[in-house]
Amino acid sequence: MDKEYFAHSTAVIDEGCEIGKNVKIWHFSHIMSNCVIGENCNIGQNVVVSPEVVLGKNVKVQNNVSIYSGVICEDDVFLGPSVVFTNIRNPRSRIDRKGQFSRTRVGRGATLGANATIVCGIEIGAFAFIGAGAVVTKNIPSYALVIGNPARQSGWMSEYGHKLSFDLKGIAICSESGEKYQLEGGIVRKIK
Repeated sequence: MDKEYFAHSTAVIDEGCEIGKNVKIWHFSHIMSNCVIGENCNIGQNVVVSPEVVLGKNVKVQNNVSIYSGVICEDDVFLGPSVVFTNIRNPRSRIDRKGQFSRTRVGRGATLGANATIVCGIEIGAFAFIGAGAVVTKNIPSYALVIGNPARQSGWMSEYGHKLSFDLKGIAICSESGEKYQLEGGIVRKIK
């Protein structure tokens, strides 16, 4: 059966990978064994996707990103240039901890800005927005905007990637989509 994805001739794809339709894998990227890559993903150049990583549909991975074992990215995630994930909190060269990889989950529609570092064992909520260069060391709620080192919340973002300004009733409207959001008890949800 012919493959239904594109891989540049310099890309390396190991055995046991499941790669969806219309995926593009660019120059010098390495997709390691038993990865699952959903339909319509774009993997930039010089990307490492370690064994058993799961990428949902329509995930965009920019150049020079390292996605290590234990990472799960849900649908529509954006990983900016040079984003790095970790998978062991206390690595040592001479101690083998491969059986201790921590899981990291990136929720649907989240954006991780250029050069962000994601320390393992956390969850990044749906549509969260991680600023460029942020170092994320703890769970991030859905729709949160975080920046800095260590990353700290500085606001809330819409699904279209615009900062939300809530009124006294806890309502905000996205400047692009016109969609409404409710902030209540430290949790943001979109109003249908």
